[in-house]
Amino acid sequence: MIPDSKVENWLREDLGHHDVTNDVPGETTGRLVAKEPGVVAGLDAACAVFDYLGVRAERTAEASDRVEAGGTVLRVAGPAREMLRGERVAVNLAGHASGVATKTRRAVTAAREVSDGVAVAATRKTTPGLRGIEKRAVVAGGGDTHRLDLSHMVMVKDNHIAEMGLTGAVEQFRERASFATKVEVEVERPDEAPVAAEAGADVVLLDNMPPEETATAVANLREHDDETLAEASGEIGVEDVPDYAATGVDVISMGSLTHSADTLDYSFRTG
Repeated sequence: MIPDSKVENWLREDLGHHDVTNDVPGETTGRLVAKEPGVVAGLDAACAVFDYLGVRAERTAEASDRVEAGGTVLRVAGPAREMLRGERVAVNLAGHASGVATKTRRAVTAAREVSDGVAVAATRKTTPGLRGIEKRAVVAGGGDTHRLDLSHMVMVKDNHIAEMGLTGAVEQFRERASFATKVEVEVERPDEAPVAAEAGADVVLLDNMPPEETATAVANLREHDDETLAEASGEIGVEDVPDYAATGVDVISMGSLTHSADTLDYSFRTG
């Protein structure tokens, strides 16, 4: 459920102090049409915008559906002025979310060509104010949300290790974290993977390693531990996914799913 306060902020940003462009009388209908193929997402946000303005909205597609060029995903009816006031915000939100979902679907499809078990996950590299929409779009594309915020997992990064050492950093956060909170440890060399697992990591993040080093790190980890998850991350593009999926990692996390996804091209048509 998207709160009215968020919708109001979206609309205020677009409408400014005095909207004269959309002073159109009467009632009308409209529809949101895809101009290119992709994966649908963000319709919950688009509907929230129209609902807030008193415009009736009916989805003709659901999140994760495949839409072809020319396909209608949303129909609306109501006051023309309010419909036109909301259409650009709704189109922008749905287009951005659908772009994220489409890119995620491509990455998941690429992974499945090599491995049925590897997860494709997002990161916290999201747009401020839009994280919920972007994370739901990742799910619509078949991906995993990873942690939604800093409270969902302890991430022991290079700066922590530089200050406290790898084992010391893990011990420090283990003492402070809930029993239900997983600890992930970032390593930069293949030989550090089993060290992180031995120190108590639930997940070992293999950071910025090329596929060959990643495979070596996974092999090193599996020699000592079969339970700790291995995650590959760092500048991984969709074209790189098959190579990383072949390394044996459990998770491939990609910031590009949210921060570099193209917008899916939608058009809003009235009447």
